[in-house]
Amino acid sequence: MKIKIIRFKSVKSTNDEAIRLIRSDKHLLGLVSTNFQINGRGTMGKKWISDRGNIFISIFFKVNLIKIKIENYLIINAKIIQKILNEYTKKIIKLKKPNDLLIDGKKICGILQEIINHKKKKYLITGIGINTKISPSNQNLKCTSLKIHSNKNINNKIIIDKIKKNYDRLIYDLNNHNALYVKKKYK
Repeated sequence: MKIKIIRFKSVKSTNDEAIRLIRSDKHLLGLVSTNFQINGRGTMGKKWISDRGNIFISIFFKVNLIKIKIENYLIINAKIIQKILNEYTKKIIKLKKPNDLLIDGKKICGILQEIINHKKKKYLITGIGINTKISPSNQNLKCTSLKIHSNKNINNKIIIDKIKKNYDRLIYDLNNHNALYVKKKYK
């Protein structure tokens, strides 16, 4: 089954919207995309600054946490996004555990993972914020944007489509291969 992209002009938070869609039984697999988050969330209750022009998405799907542990999903999520962003820059993109991607020590991407239970099944919601075009101003954190480090045209729709295709492949692998295969492939 392929991921459906569900687009909104504005939402409170893409993770909150994904939770709402799962609980309403409208979508149990999808990618929420928005141009603006009113109250984007980061880890440990931090706020995610949502400057228009950047990417704000949440991918959600049913998971089997016996097969693959939640910590492994965090690494898999970071590796997928890192691989896609590497296509746009020659700079090294590093993972700052547990959930940030950095270029030259500055944040370019944040990932927020949440697990919810719905009808005795577990769903992984992965919120991804990527500073593609604008580097947010944040007194507590040094940020950058992909545009600053790239000589390529930055098209958010193309990047989101690449993310979707990578997650379609991940979900296929999770459903059709064993955990060891998945862990090695997304190492």
